[in-house]
Amino acid sequence: MAYETLLYKKREGIGYLTVNRPDKLNALNRQVMDELHDCFQAMQNDAEVRVVILTGAGEKAFVAGADVGELAALTPLEGQELSRRGHQVLDLLEDLGKPVIAAVNGYALGGGCELALACTLRIAAENARFGQPEVKLGIIPGYAGTQRLPWLVGKGRALEMILSGEPVNAQEAYRIGLVNQVVPAAELMSAAEAWARKILANAPLAIKFALEAVNQGLNMTREQGQALEAALFALCCTTTDMKEGTRAFLEKRPAKFVGK
Repeated sequence: MAYETLLYKKREGIGYLTVNRPDKLNALNRQVMDELHDCFQAMQNDAEVRVVILTGAGEKAFVAGADVGELAALTPLEGQELSRRGHQVLDLLEDLGKPVIAAVNGYALGGGCELALACTLRIAAENARFGQPEVKLGIIPGYAGTQRLPWLVGKGRALEMILSGEPVNAQEAYRIGLVNQVVPAAELMSAAEAWARKILANAPLAIKFALEAVNQGLNMTREQGQALEAALFALCCTTTDMKEGTRAFLEKRPAKFVGK
């Protein structure tokens, strides 16, 4: 796959996706969002890719936000369309059926923070900064930041970030549950790859169903979520991997999963 604003490669079950506009601090414009959507769809349909690591080019930014030049010219109708398109792209990312690890290597602001929020796990370099500064521009988060951020950190913490527009550093992001791990910048990709390898060691269908149970369950009542969990648990019981995993445990040997 060849893109103008992204870099993509895959190796040993991992898809490496980089937003590549370092001169613009990897800001999200329409072209980036369209290319992200295309790439997410391609990875979703690629059986060779089981885990994705998403990062930004350069040393300053993961994604520093949206393209303000584009935002400044929006009509109300265009603004609604832009927001809905962002929802579509990030919903696809969240529901990819494969874990996506955000390797946050600098500023993750506005749309960049929202992009990280849609990922499965977030690993932050010590110099990372997270924020939703939209109110400073007279707007609100438009790529589901008002929805995903409270799920992760709670309503109070989310409103602190959204209403102040002020960023939080990596350690504070870890303290409030926004990120899963903070590491020195030089160790960021190796830490993300270590998480990817932990996931790759497990049954692919079980990973997919676990993601579905958690993501869909958040939008259900407890009873509905538990019904979904039971149905997906039953599906796991039909798989070759379930038979292999339980047999390997009983035989005290590593399992050899095949994704079936």
